[in-house]
Amino acid sequence: MQEPLAVKLRPTCIEEIIGQKHLVGKDKILYNLVKNKKLFSMILYGKPGIGKTTIALAIVNELGLKYRMLNAVIHSKKDFDIVVEEAKMHHGMVVVMDEIHRLNKDKQDLLLPYLENGLITLIGMTTSNPYHKINPAIRSRCQIFELHELSSEDIGEALEKAINSNILKDIKVEDDAKEMICTLSSGDVRSSYNLLEVAYYATSDFHITKEVIKNINSKPVFFHDKNEDGHYDVLSAFQKSIRGSDVNAALHYLARLIEAEDLDSIYRRMSVIAYEDIGLANPSIGPKVDACIHACERLGLPEARIPLGTMVVEMALSPKSNSAHIALDLALADIRKGNTGNVPNHIKTTSPNYLYPHNYPNGFVKQQYLPDNLKNRKYYKPKTTSKYEESLKNIYDKIEQLQKE
Repeated sequence: MQEPLAVKLRPTCIEEIIGQKHLVGKDKILYNLVKNKKLFSMILYGKPGIGKTTIALAIVNELGLKYRMLNAVIHSKKDFDIVVEEAKMHHGMVVVMDEIHRLNKDKQDLLLPYLENGLITLIGMTTSNPYHKINPAIRSRCQIFELHELSSEDIGEALEKAINSNILKDIKVEDDAKEMICTLSSGDVRSSYNLLEVAYYATSDFHITKEVIKNINSKPVFFHDKNEDGHYDVLSAFQKSIRGSDVNAALHYLARLIEAEDLDSIYRRMSVIAYEDIGLANPSIGPKVDACIHACERLGLPEARIPLGTMVVEMALSPKSNSAHIALDLALADIRKGNTGNVPNHIKTTSPNYLYPHNYPNGFVKQQYLPDNLKNRKYYKPKTTSKYEESLKNIYDKIEQLQKE
């Protein structure tokens, strides 16, 4: 079996780790745990390729602890049983577990008592937010440490380590090729090593240029898992950028979603934004978004990016108002608290006392519509961020005045 470059270059001690200085730097948490020869159960979470497995293995290797690696999905309950029995033989063991957020109930029930009594020390690893995805019983027995994204400088340092390691003999890498690898790997060390190794063996003279890298991969690697937090983080950033009227950020996150070819998520989120964030400030935006979606479905990618870009620019620069849905939420809150009351008799279905507004000047007649116990309740609070809603406010104020007279 031929080990990948990333495995061959994996650090064996804390001080060799690239990045994550808030955890492994001198006098930081994990650095001091190793220095004091003490280990507690922990969960390491963050994006792929930023050092979760590396940190876990560096800790157990430097402390000289017996350990076993498990995957919460791949390994069966029988595999977990074997590890528990082995831990009993050795009076303790570290379990390094990948994808811990996928640990099912049977495996959790097996592990919990041994985490409790200290027979097993767990180092769990996940790309998902443990506060949302990991069982509270497991989570409460572990310290949680978040790993930060690696910078281009970190990736550059990792590449220099690989080039100078003498593993890839006679390698020569042009500076602009290094820069391109840093850009394409998007903070993922494993990805940068994989790309470097493929480029090395894809040349006849081991001379890596920008052209060589471009021929292998021209698309950046970015974290976008449709079923996990990375996906929802991008969608959240997309909506918040439009809400905050930052057209450039909105286009950036739209581009990421398009690159992932996730049109359905784009359509749903744009439809929500049209009514949640823009609303009455620009009521024509809803039908425009529908027309955009229809055009995109007809065109497909790559042409769909054209109407999407047009629509997102307009949405980001449109005036914003959340007054309508906030008003409805206030009304719903009353209903859910039991603040309902009886429908006034004069507006019930068969009431002869109902006053028909169309029979009156300006289409208005003074009569009560809310139940008696809510008759003075005000849900709608107009905003004046656009001429359209300002005109609605003028009508609203006029009706309020007529009601008082």
